[in-house]
Amino acid sequence: MTAPTAPASAKTTPASAKQPLRALLRSHLACARMEFRAALTYRTAYLSSFAMMLLQIWLLTVVWKALYDGRAEVDGLSLTTMTAYATLTTLQYQLVSPWRSSPIDQRVREGKVAVDLLRPVGFPGQMLSGQLGWASAAVPVLVVALPFALLIGAGRAPASAAAGFAYPVALIGALLVNQLLGLLLGMVSFWTLEVSGALMAYRFVAQFFSGALVPLWFMPGPVRAAAEWLPFQATAYTPAAVYLGQVEGLGIVAALGVQLAWIGALGALAAFVWSRARRRVMSQGG
Repeated sequence: MTAPTAPASAKTTPASAKQPLRALLRSHLACARMEFRAALTYRTAYLSSFAMMLLQIWLLTVVWKALYDGRAEVDGLSLTTMTAYATLTTLQYQLVSPWRSSPIDQRVREGKVAVDLLRPVGFPGQMLSGQLGWASAAVPVLVVALPFALLIGAGRAPASAAAGFAYPVALIGALLVNQLLGLLLGMVSFWTLEVSGALMAYRFVAQFFSGALVPLWFMPGPVRAAAEWLPFQATAYTPAAVYLGQVEGLGIVAALGVQLAWIGALGALAAFVWSRARRRVMSQGG
């Protein structure tokens, strides 16, 4: 007596389940690749970002040297730590800044969002993949700029082995938080059609409260408390503090946990905002 054979559909289910996932990944990679190539075509902006990044590192280094005024330490933090912090945050913010590419408002004004809705990838997924592709175009700039940045500013090895392993994780978390913030900012255009004013305000608030200019440990008590309750500190301060050993042991786990919490909260908020925005598009005949 032979054993019963499984139905043919049962045998093909695992393979068929992989196909949609592979197709989805290919679609997201295609969106990222298009934006990566688009970013590289704007060579003037590409080179100017290189120059401005080095200028910012130089200016921050000069400012911190003047503030230290020959003192070896301030509040237990050495000048080398501060210049390394300024260099690191400027370099990593070149990678994670969300306003490098914001095509949503343009696509809304031109009505192209209706075409985006017909694609097999959801609109938020398309925009996030595109933003990540655009951000990845900063990697060649960072590779070329790194020796000059270290010459102008300062660099140092990770504070510990744990910091070295945790830093890439923190940097990925910073990238995701920033891209979700950029997605939310872009989707405001479904109601306003224009986000340039909001973008200017966002740049100032995000860069200050992220700790990209002034570390959280130097901020006055109320300002630091506000920064710790906002998502921006997870984008610049957290990875730099982990790398330089200002966050250690269980503090590293807590810092990464805060990043993860913000990714979940911002992802849920983006899904909610998109559900409202999509209804608005449909009601307007898009």
